Amino acid sequence: MTDISFNLEDASQVMVGAFVLAVPISFSEEAWRLGETLPLKNLSALMLVSIVFLSLYTYESVFQRNIKHRLFSYFFRILIAYGLASIVVAITLFCLNKFPIMTEPLIAIKRLIVITMPASMGAIVVDSFDKE
Repeated sequence: MTDISFNLEDASQVMVGAFVLAVPISFSEEAWRLGETLPLKNLSALMLVSIVFLSLYTYESVFQRNIKHRLFSYFFRILIAYGLASIVVAITLFCLNKFPIMTEPLIAIKRLIVITMPASMGAIVVDSFDKE
């Protein structure tokens, strides 16, 4: 494996992995309330922890510690996994009428961050299944 590209199959794996964890958590009133009550510094820390764990898992499992000549691919994969997981969470919350992006955008974004943390981990784990 000399390079790891990102294609439609990878995108679908990321979205399915995100959906698997986003759905049960999106139905949780605790997650909705956390999104309403957590201070911004805690949400920032939560987002940072998500990205750190995505980075570690991607480094170890997807790229198998070999990123020297593939830094762009490595960072792109982390960014796209978090981004697609966020989109899946936003769509899920919107369908549940729990994503008030037009009326209460701060609450919507806060809920998005809370639920994207586990969803992004599910996304990258499923994406790594066929990367041997």
